[in-house]
Amino acid sequence: MDEHLAQLLANTQDKHEGPRKQAELDLLRAESNPEFPLSLARIGAHTGAPVQIRQSALALLKNFVNKHWAPDGHDDAGSAYAGGLQISIPDSTKDHLRNAMLELVLSPEDERKVKVGASYVVTKIAMADFPDRWPALLPSVLAVMPTGTDAQLHGALRILQDLVEESLTDEQFIKVARDIIKVCYDVALNENRKQTHRSLAVLVFRSCFNLMDIVKEDHKQEVRTFAEQVLSGWLPFLEQVIKSPLPPLVDDSGSQPESWYGPVALKDQAVKTLIKIRAVFPSLLLPQCLALFTATWEELSRLAPSYQSLFIDSDAQSRLEDIDALPFTLDFLVLDELDFLNQCMRALPVQKQLGAEIEARGAVHDTPWVLDLMGLLVSYSQITQEEEGLWDIDVSLYLAEETAVSSNYTARTACGDLVIKLGEWLNMRALEGLFAYTKTLFTEERASWQKQEAALYLFSSVLNDFQDLDKSVAPEIANAYLELVSYAIKQDQPILRARGYLVAGALAQNYQPALGLVDSVVDAITRDDSEIVQVASVRAIEGFIRGGVPTDRQLPIVLAIQRFLEAKDLSELEDADDLLVTLLDTLRTAIGMDTRIAIQPDSKAVDLLFLIAKHGAANFHVTLIVCETFEDITRTFKDNEGPLKDMEHSRLYAALCSKVLPSITGTFDVANLTKDDPLVTLAADLLSLLAQYGSEPLPAGFVAATLPKLHHLLMTSSEGDILRPGAEAVKYVLMHDHKQVFSWHDENGRSGLEVCLRIIDRLLGPGIEENAASEVGGLAAELVEKAGHERLGPFLPQLLQAVAVRLDTAQAAPFIQSLILVFARLSLVGAQDVVNFLSDIQINGQVGLQVVLSKWLENSINFAGYDEIRQNVIALSKLYSLNDTRLAQTMVKGDLVIANTDRIMTRSRAKLNPDQYTIIPAPLKILKVLIEELVSASGIQAAAHMAAAAATELAEDDDDDGDNDGWEDEPDDTLDLALGGTKSDLMAWAEAGSSRQRDDETQAYLIDFFVRADADNIAEFHNWCGMLGEDERRKLKEAAQ
Repeated sequence: MDEHLAQLLANTQDKHEGPRKQAELDLLRAESNPEFPLSLARIGAHTGAPVQIRQSALALLKNFVNKHWAPDGHDDAGSAYAGGLQISIPDSTKDHLRNAMLELVLSPEDERKVKVGASYVVTKIAMADFPDRWPALLPSVLAVMPTGTDAQLHGALRILQDLVEESLTDEQFIKVARDIIKVCYDVALNENRKQTHRSLAVLVFRSCFNLMDIVKEDHKQEVRTFAEQVLSGWLPFLEQVIKSPLPPLVDDSGSQPESWYGPVALKDQAVKTLIKIRAVFPSLLLPQCLALFTATWEELSRLAPSYQSLFIDSDAQSRLEDIDALPFTLDFLVLDELDFLNQCMRALPVQKQLGAEIEARGAVHDTPWVLDLMGLLVSYSQITQEEEGLWDIDVSLYLAEETAVSSNYTARTACGDLVIKLGEWLNMRALEGLFAYTKTLFTEERASWQKQEAALYLFSSVLNDFQDLDKSVAPEIANAYLELVSYAIKQDQPILRARGYLVAGALAQNYQPALGLVDSVVDAITRDDSEIVQVASVRAIEGFIRGGVPTDRQLPIVLAIQRFLEAKDLSELEDADDLLVTLLDTLRTAIGMDTRIAIQPDSKAVDLLFLIAKHGAANFHVTLIVCETFEDITRTFKDNEGPLKDMEHSRLYAALCSKVLPSITGTFDVANLTKDDPLVTLAADLLSLLAQYGSEPLPAGFVAATLPKLHHLLMTSSEGDILRPGAEAVKYVLMHDHKQVFSWHDENGRSGLEVCLRIIDRLLGPGIEENAASEVGGLAAELVEKAGHERLGPFLPQLLQAVAVRLDTAQAAPFIQSLILVFARLSLVGAQDVVNFLSDIQINGQVGLQVVLSKWLENSINFAGYDEIRQNVIALSKLYSLNDTRLAQTMVKGDLVIANTDRIMTRSRAKLNPDQYTIIPAPLKILKVLIEELVSASGIQAAAHMAAAAATELAEDDDDDGDNDGWEDEPDDTLDLALGGTKSDLMAWAEAGSSRQRDDETQAYLIDFFVRADADNIAEFHNWCGMLGEDERRKLKEAAQ
C-alpha cells in the first residue's frame, strides 16, 4: 500500500486539475483501510522518499489523527466531520503510531521540514492521550535533550514547545515546570549548541509564562517564589545575550549576512522573553530594569548603522522567519528592542535616573540622553526603501500607515509610540528635546531628507497625542515647527513635502498662524506632481477645517477634491479603500462647514459623496461614512442649527430631495434586486435616512417618487440589509405624511394603503428570515396608527392576526420586539380593545391572548432602545390596570427554577435538561417585569455593576502584593490574548457593558404607577404584591425612594 499511497501523494501535487482531484478522492476513500495511517507513517519516516512526499504524508496523517483519534473528545460535535463517518483506530495501531512518530521526531535525521511535520502529528496525539495514555512522552523528550544530536534536540524542542503551548493543563504544568525550564536553561546557555536551537529553548521558556500566569491565580505566592528562583539564572543570561555584539557587517551587498541569522534569532527571543516577564511578573523584573534599559539602548545604538545600511540605503529582505517561526532578520530585533525600551521607560527607577540627569543639567535640550535618544528614534523612524517603493505603487498603503489602520507594525511606528510615551512623561519638555535635535537636521548643508521627514513624523505623533489629551503646545515650539513645515513643503522630495503638509494640518487645529497655509495645501491637491503629496494634502485639509478655516474656503476645498477625482481612473478606486476613506473623511468635514452646500445648484458636494460611494459600496467603512455624512446633512436641515437657524425645514428638505432623490432611486432601476448588491444596500440606507428626517408634510410628489421603488424593492429582495432599511423608509414616510401615502395610487390602481399592506404581508410571511424582517413590526404599528379602523376596516383584524401568528413562531430577539411593539403601541390608546381582540382569535389551537402575552412577557426584559422600552412599560402598566379576569387566568413563565446540582452543565446536558420555570398569572408577571424595568431605569443595576467591578479591581490590587509597584499604572498598549488575566478582563468588560443606563422619564412614570397602584390598590395590587419574592419587594422599595 505504501507505493500506492506515495504515488497518490505525488499526484496531489500534479499541475493538472484532473489527476490532482482524482488523487484527492482516492486518498479520501483510502482512509477506511486499517493500514492507511500506518502506511502514511512509514512514508513519512522513509529517508529515501522525496521530502515533499514525506511532508504530504505527515500532513495527511495529522489530519487523520485530528479527525479520528479521539471521537469522545469533541463534546456535542461528536464524531461527525466534513470528510465522512468516524473511523475507529485500533489500540495497537495507536501504540505503533505514537512510538513511530516520537521516534521520527527524536531521530538523528537532520531534515527540519520532516521533523516539523512529524511534531505536528505528535502534538495532535498528545492533545488526546497525554499524560494518561502516553505517560512516556515527556520523559522521553526531556531525556534526549542533554546529550542528543542537533537533529534530535530540534525534534525534542519542537515537541516540548507544542506540549507547553497546546497540551499541558495548568495542573500538569505545576508537576513538570521545573524539569522543562531546567532543560531549556541548559540548552540556552550551551554555546556548543546551534543558536537557532538555543533560540527555540528560550521560546519554550517564554511560553511557560502563559501557564504561570494562569496558575498564579490560585497559587500566587508559590508561583512567585518559583519564578523568582528561575529568573535568578535566566535574567543575567538574557541580559548577556542582549549585550553580545553581532559580527561586523563587512560587505555592502545590501542583504543581511547568514552569519547573523542565529545571533539575531537568539537576541530577539531574549527580548521577547523580557517583555513577557514584564507582563506576568513586573516586580521581579524591576531590580534589573535599569541595567536592561541601558543594555537595550546601547544595543540599538550599535545596530543603527547596520539598520541604515540594510533597510534605508538598501532594500534588504525583512520580516523573515524560519520553519520554526523564529524571526531572524534585523528589523524584527529592532522592533522588539524598541518595544522593550518603551516598557522600561515606564519603570520608576529608570524615570528617576533619567529625570535626575535633566534636573542636573537644568534644561532638557542640554541633557545628553535626551538628544541621544531623539537621534536614535529619528534613525529608526526613517522610511525604508521597501515602504517607499510600495507607497509609490499604491498610495492607499501610505494612507493606511498615516491613519494607523495598518497591521504592519514597524520600527517607525514603534518609535512613534516611544516618543508619545516621552510626551506623556515629560510633557512640553519632550517637544523641546525633540526640536533641539530636529533643528540640527535642518541646518546641516547635506542633511538627509529621510531624517528630516522622520523628525517631523515624530513631532506629529506627539502633537496628535497632545491634541487627543487636550494638551496645548507652547506657541514658540509651534512657531518653530511651522518654519520647518514651510521649508519642507518647498523641497524636491515628495515624501518630505507630504509630511510637511500633514504636520501643517495637525498644527492648524490649535495654532492659528498655521491656517495661513490652507491655500497652499488646497493647491497641492491638484497641482503637485506627486500623488503621495496630493493625498497627504487631502488628509491635511481636515485639520485646517477643524482649526477654524474661514467658510469661504469651503467651495475651493470641495472643488479641489472634485478635480482630484476627475483626474483619476475611477475604476481603480474600487480597491483603494484607504484613499476612498480619506477622501470621504475630508469631504464630510468640508460639508460640515455649512451643509447648505449640499443644495447649492453649482455645488457637486453630494454628487462627489455618491460618486465615491458608487466605487466603494462594498467597503463597510466607506458606506458608514457616506451614511453618517448624509445623516449629518438631513439632521442639520431638520434641527435648523448654525447658519440654518432662520430657514424653514420644509424648504431646505425639498431642495435636498430634488438634488438627491434621482440618484438614489435611479440605483434601484439599474441594479439586480435579487442579489446582494452593496450599491442597492447603500441606496436603501440613504433613502431610509432621507425619510427619517423628512419634513411634515413631505414635499409634493415625494411618495410618488419613492414608494413605487420601495414597493418593488421590498417585494423582490430577500436580503436583510435591503429589507430592513426599506421597511424603515416606508415607516418614516407614513410617519411624516400619511395623507400623501393614502391618496397616492400606483400604475395598477393600488392605493398607498394597499401597497403598505402588501409589503407587510410579504415581510410577515414564512419565506422571509426573521432578522431580515425585523422592522416589519414598526411599519405595521405605524400603519395601524395612521390608517385607523376607519381606513383599514376588515384589514385591521387580519393584519393583527397575521402579526400574532408570526409572533408565535418568532425566535430572533429584534424580530420578537418588533412584533410585540405592534400590540404595545395599540395598548397605549386601547388596551381593552387589544385584550378583546386577542381573546377572540385562535393561533395553532391556543387562545391568541395566551400566545401573545407569553411571548410578550418572556421577552420584555430584553427590549432595546429607550423609546421602545418606555412604550412597552407604559403598555404593560395599562394592561395590568384593566384588572381583566382574562389576564389573571392567563398563565405564563415566571422565575427560573435553579437546579440543585454541582455538575458542569455542558451543551449536551442542557439539551437533555432544559431550563424549568414556575408558572404564574400574567398580572403577577407584569409586576415582576415592571419592577426589573424600574431598577434598570433608576440606574441601580448599572451602578451595582460599576461598584462590583471597582471592588473586584480593588481586591485584585490588594491581592497583587505589590507586583506592579515601581511601574506606571498604565498597562502595556498591546493586549496579550495568551494571558489568562487578559481573557478575564475582556469577559468582565463584556458583562459590564450589557447593563442599561439611567432613564429618568421611565423611572418617573414607574414610580408614579407603583405609588398609585399601592395607594388605590389598583387591580388588587396588594394581593399580587404578597406573591412577589422578598428580593423583588426590596428592589421595589429601593428604586421607588
